[in-house]
Amino acid sequence: MRHFIRNSDWILIVVILLLTGIGLVLIASATHGEALASGSNRFVWRQGIFLAVDLLMVAGVLALDYHSLKRIAWPLYGFTVLLLLGVMFFGHASLGAQRWIQLGPVTFQPSEFSKAFMIICLAAFLDERNEYLEQWKDYLPACLFMLVPFVLVLRQPDLGTALVFAAIAFSMFWVCGFKMKWIAALTGAFVCAAPVLWQFLHEYQKNRIRVFLDPELDPFGAGYHVIQSKIAIGSGMLWGKGWMQGTQSQLNFLPENHTDFIFAVAGEEFGFMGAVIILFLYMILIWRGLTIALNAEDRFGTLLATGITGMYLFHVLVNVGMTIGIMPVTGVPLPFLSYGVSSLTTNMLMAGVLLNINLRHTRLQF
Repeated sequence: MRHFIRNSDWILIVVILLLTGIGLVLIASATHGEALASGSNRFVWRQGIFLAVDLLMVAGVLALDYHSLKRIAWPLYGFTVLLLLGVMFFGHASLGAQRWIQLGPVTFQPSEFSKAFMIICLAAFLDERNEYLEQWKDYLPACLFMLVPFVLVLRQPDLGTALVFAAIAFSMFWVCGFKMKWIAALTGAFVCAAPVLWQFLHEYQKNRIRVFLDPELDPFGAGYHVIQSKIAIGSGMLWGKGWMQGTQSQLNFLPENHTDFIFAVAGEEFGFMGAVIILFLYMILIWRGLTIALNAEDRFGTLLATGITGMYLFHVLVNVGMTIGIMPVTGVPLPFLSYGVSSLTTNMLMAGVLLNINLRHTRLQF
């Protein structure tokens, strides 16, 4: 216990607790109308209960040596593939997608947990092949390694989570020495292949890209979310309208206000200053993640911390970007703020792994 108190990254711990606390406050506001109608805010209670459970699980993660994750990487990879196949055959469909598995009263989203699992699996895979990653073709086995879960998630369809896999892989490849000229070549290849890839998108995904370019193209359909989100954030001005005083969220003009668009609730009720504080907390989160990656005692720890930090960064950039209209709308939640048991648990467990890596580093700190 004394070792934990002395060597823990307390800045990271405080930031995560602040973000989860702000998340509960925002969820309470976003679901206030339903709470009044039902007499109980089930969303806040559910998120709060699972947060308490997740904190206990984080304590368990800290008691283990993160190196033990490397030994279970291949069984974990097989379990991830089976879990995603289970969604395909036994999944619960909602909102036009089949992404959930229901076990009695519990419904969870395997693709959320698969992010954490694939960070562990890919870190172990790359660590074993570190000496052979000198040419671009040396990264092809790792790409094929990620391809199976990527395709299974994409088929649900869940383009947002599939892109998170790509962001995780890219961040780890970068640490392994993936060169800028290779990135430029991949970017050029993607641009050339874009017309072909367009044909494989679902119609709703095409509409999201169209309204990203022009939200007024379908203001009462695909563009409705973005338009209402921008109105909510803009109406908050400098200091916001106050907690539970937002019109767009309280009157249900803003869809998915407790999940994907919770940042818009923050912008409306806490204003520009509140949004800046939240973004500042995320900046500290990314900074601490990168610091832990740089100071890890071995390459496996560096890859793990980099993948986790890359996942957080991608989530923040895409979620905040879509709420202010500079990114297409995807189902990517905001870490620690958005409602969602699966998302919260994944993010908390990965935060536990970050803290575990920090506890066991051996480099001197100044």
